[in-house]
Amino acid sequence: MKSARLLVKEDRCSGEDRNRISQWVPVCSLLVPVSSTQAQWGRALSGTFQKIKIAALRMYTSCVEKTDFEEFFLRCQMPDTFNSWFLITLLHVWMCLVRMKQEGRSGKYMCRIIVHFMWEDVEQRGRVMGVNSYILKKNMILMTNNFYAAILGYDEGILSDDHGLAAALWRTFFNQKCEDPRQLELLVEYVRKQMQYLDSMNGEDLLLTGEVSWRPLVEKNPQSVLKPHSPTYNDEGL
Repeated sequence: MKSARLLVKEDRCSGEDRNRISQWVPVCSLLVPVSSTQAQWGRALSGTFQKIKIAALRMYTSCVEKTDFEEFFLRCQMPDTFNSWFLITLLHVWMCLVRMKQEGRSGKYMCRIIVHFMWEDVEQRGRVMGVNSYILKKNMILMTNNFYAAILGYDEGILSDDHGLAAALWRTFFNQKCEDPRQLELLVEYVRKQMQYLDSMNGEDLLLTGEVSWRPLVEKNPQSVLKPHSPTYNDEGL
């Protein structure tokens, strides 16, 4: 499997702020409305699939807005770069895909839309970085191949024991460069508890709202893992 490293050179970014991906305003928030006005926009749409699209955007947005990237950078000794952002985002998107695939046809449709929004976001972030359009296109092709290879590896890992999951995380998330077994142990524990937490969420609620909460990388209250908050929504699921 090719390295999951994104081949966008950091020296293509102009200015310190562009090199600090964690400080950026999430580009996906510009794709379609996700604020309080989203409800009014959603009422103008009809059909279950349109509602699922809104929920899918919310779920993807939760992967980039509700994830504590700084904590991952610190505890996994990752640089604050585009590549690190992508690897962390990919991990959380994958966990969402695993959960939503359990919801039948609607869940699988939602998975496709989540992935669509992810690539829209990645492409726009590349443009913000000032990457040449030709190089960006080549990188997108490579990232797509790496994405599906990572998904396959993670799928095999989650169905295996902790050693199998650790191997998948070592290959993809750490790019085969993790020398501290405590970091792998921490990430394995994070994925296991997060999947347990997602599984405890009601599938119909997820299809209607797309609202996902992420557990801290280091859990302060382990008992809270089994007590997810129920989302709130109106009669139209918004």
